[in-house]
Amino acid sequence: MTRACTRWRRGAVAAVAAGMLVVPVADGTAFGAGRSPVTAVRAAGPPAPSAPGQVRDLTPAVTRQLDEAVRRVMREAHVPGVTVGLWTPHQGSYARSFGVADKSSGRRMSPDLYLRIGSETKTFTVTALLQLVDRGRVGLDDPIGKYVDGVPGGDRITLRQLAGMRSGLYNYSQDPDFFKALTSDPRRAFTPRQLLDYAFRHPVLFPPGQKFDYSNTNTVLLGLVVEKAGGQRLADFIRENVLEPAGLHHTLFPLDAGFPTPHAQGYTDQTASGKVEDAADWNPSWAWAAGAMISDLRDLRVWARTVATGRLPGGGTLISPTLQRQRLTTPPTPLPGAGYGLGIFDVHGWIGHNGSLPGYESLTVHLPSARTTLVVLLNTDIDHAGREPSTLFGEAITKLVTPGHVFDLPAQPAAR
Repeated sequence: MTRACTRWRRGAVAAVAAGMLVVPVADGTAFGAGRSPVTAVRAAGPPAPSAPGQVRDLTPAVTRQLDEAVRRVMREAHVPGVTVGLWTPHQGSYARSFGVADKSSGRRMSPDLYLRIGSETKTFTVTALLQLVDRGRVGLDDPIGKYVDGVPGGDRITLRQLAGMRSGLYNYSQDPDFFKALTSDPRRAFTPRQLLDYAFRHPVLFPPGQKFDYSNTNTVLLGLVVEKAGGQRLADFIRENVLEPAGLHHTLFPLDAGFPTPHAQGYTDQTASGKVEDAADWNPSWAWAAGAMISDLRDLRVWARTVATGRLPGGGTLISPTLQRQRLTTPPTPLPGAGYGLGIFDVHGWIGHNGSLPGYESLTVHLPSARTTLVVLLNTDIDHAGREPSTLFGEAITKLVTPGHVFDLPAQPAAR
C-alpha cells in the first residue's frame, strides 16, 4: 500500500509421505537441501468452497491455480522474481519461487535468498518497544518528549500514538528535499536525527490521536526510544531480544549497505532519472527503524505466526498477553477493510505487515482463525496501475485459498 510502506515518495522430486504429496515444481524453484518441501498438498478430489475462516485444500488442482495466479500477476505487473509461501495446519502447504533474482545474469529466484523487507521492520521495532514496556522501562502512554527532544508537540504525543500511526507528525519520506538528497546519492548514510529534521520542518498534520496517518517518522522515533531505554543500539537490542529468542537466524538489522549472500537484486524506478535501476547496494539507513531489515522466507514464516499470536515456536512469548492484546487492538483506518494496531495491520483477518522500499517488496501475514500463514517476497517495488505488486499477489492468492478473507489492502489516501 503506497505510503503504508517504507517508500520515500507517494508515500522437489514427487514423493508421497503420510498421505501428503510433494509436487514437482515445474517452473517454480524448490527449496534447497535441508529446507522444507516445496509444495505439499492433499491427494484429494476437487475442493469444496470455503466458509469464512476456512482454507481450501491445496489439491493439485488448486496448486495449479496458484501457479497460474502468481504468473499472471508477474506478467501484468512486470515482476522479475517472486517467492510465495503458504502454510496451513491441515490443508497442505505451498512454497515456490518464480522468475529471476538477477535480470543481468538470468540467475533464478529461489526460496533461500535474502531480501530487504521494508516496513515489516516496524513489527520488530514495536515488539522491542513492547518488551521495554513489560520491563517497566517505558510506558505506552508516556509522551515522546520524555525520551527525545525537539519533537513538535512532543509533550502531548504518546508512544502508543506513534506505534499506532496516530501522532500527526509529518512523514519525512514524503519531503521533496529528502527525496532529492536520497536519489542524488542512494548509497549515502543517514542518521535518525537527519531523518527527523526533514519531518520536523513541516507543521503537525492534526492533533495527536485524532486520526490515522501512516508515517515513517513515528517508528524512527520509537527506535530512538528503544535505544535510550534499552541502553544499546537498536540493531543489537532487536537481535538479542527478538531475533534470537524467536530463532530467526536469517533475519538481520544491517548497519550499512551490506547484503548477505545469497540475495536477490532489486529493481526500482524511485531514481533521480525515473529510469529503472538495481538498488541492491543502496544504503537502507534512510529507513532505519521503519524499514531497514533483511530476512528470508523461512524466518518470515516463523515471524508471521509469532507476531500475530504472541507465541514463540518452542513455547513462551516475547511480550506479555496483556500487551499482545493491546497490540492487536486495531482501530479502523481510512483503508477499507483494514485496521492498524501497534505496528501491525489487520486486513480482513490477516494479521501482519507489508513492506516496500526501493527494489523490494514483501508481505508477511497470518490468519489466526485458520492458523494459516502467507509470505510473499519480490524483487521490485514498481507499482502497477497504482497498486503495489505485493498486494496484488496477496489478493490473487487469498481469493483462491481463503475467499472469506481476501487480502485486498488498497493504497492509502494522500495525507490531508
